[in-house]
Amino acid sequence: MPMKSHYSDPPKRQVLARHTLSVLVDNEPGVLARIAGLFSGRGYNIESLTVSETEHEQHVSRITIVTTGTSNVIEQIKHQLDRLIPVHKVIDLTVAGDAVERELALVKVVGKGDQRVEALRLAQAFGARTVDATLTSFVFELTGTSDEVERFLRLMTGVGLAEVSRTGIAAMNRGAESM
Repeated sequence: MPMKSHYSDPPKRQVLARHTLSVLVDNEPGVLARIAGLFSGRGYNIESLTVSETEHEQHVSRITIVTTGTSNVIEQIKHQLDRLIPVHKVIDLTVAGDAVERELALVKVVGKGDQRVEALRLAQAFGARTVDATLTSFVFELTGTSDEVERFLRLMTGVGLAEVSRTGIAAMNRGAESM
């Protein structure tokens, strides 16, 4: 018979995971502030946040929130969002299946000579569109996954990256099913 140890097993380590939540809400004043307050009041971080009215006639907006947490924390967030009065539906796109995620970035690159040529070459390789050009700068528009945007920015750093503006993630599930 094995001897019983007086030491308990170490607690299981909680794994942090990135989740994309899609939330349908009434488009009314204060809704976004209430949702942001829910996150900040509990110490949860929002990595990306996009909001836009999606059903004008019904005054409904879609909020896409990217956050990181343990499975317990994510479940807590979803439950608390569901309880807010202006919230119609909360879907965890990460759990629901393969989602399409895209982000738009405007990227200003400043340089002359070889730097300009290299910036144009990289932009073309990534499928970025030139939306503004002067003799010393470009503004590129790039749409893609967050990883693609990050790779583009790292490469542009070497050729004169000056400024970046990003929209945050817009996402939805693949297939025929809708929210």
